[in-house]
Amino acid sequence: MADQGLPVSGDIAFIGGAQNFCERKVMVAIDESEYSHYALMWALDNLKESLSKAPLVIFMAQPPTQGTYSFAASLSSARMYTVSSTPDFVDSVKENQRKFASALLAKAKEICASRGILAETFTEEGDPRSAICDAVKKLNVTLLVMGERGLGRIKRAFLGSVSNYCINNANCPVLVVKKP
Repeated sequence: MADQGLPVSGDIAFIGGAQNFCERKVMVAIDESEYSHYALMWALDNLKESLSKAPLVIFMAQPPTQGTYSFAASLSSARMYTVSSTPDFVDSVKENQRKFASALLAKAKEICASRGILAETFTEEGDPRSAICDAVKKLNVTLLVMGERGLGRIKRAFLGSVSNYCINNANCPVLVVKKP
């Protein structure tokens, strides 16, 4: 293949038809896990040259708040109870999730700043799979970086894999960082 004069940053070439190299946008999807923290650190260490030219987007999905909660009775009883939530309770849960997401995003932004990287934070409520893919589309992201939770084949089959969903549905390349 002939050299087309494509800009290369480190080992990764950002190729995008009509997109200009300066218009690229990298997004790291995080949650409270050590795997997403590792993915953020990996991106900061390995994509530093690319990230110094454009702000890094750090995204966190807030799980949707449920209207009902189920819980088991004491061990001697084989009963399950379902409780409908009051609007005040749902609002309280949403507020706590928002505060948690804000604190986690602020910490991630602080980590980026300590390494000289400008970061923008973004959060949205919804199922993490679709929320991440929607954010990729909405923000015109050109590379999505995310951590792998390390689920085995059986757990991944039952629980599903957010990274696998994003690989198949995001509108950009997805880099899944596996923690050693």
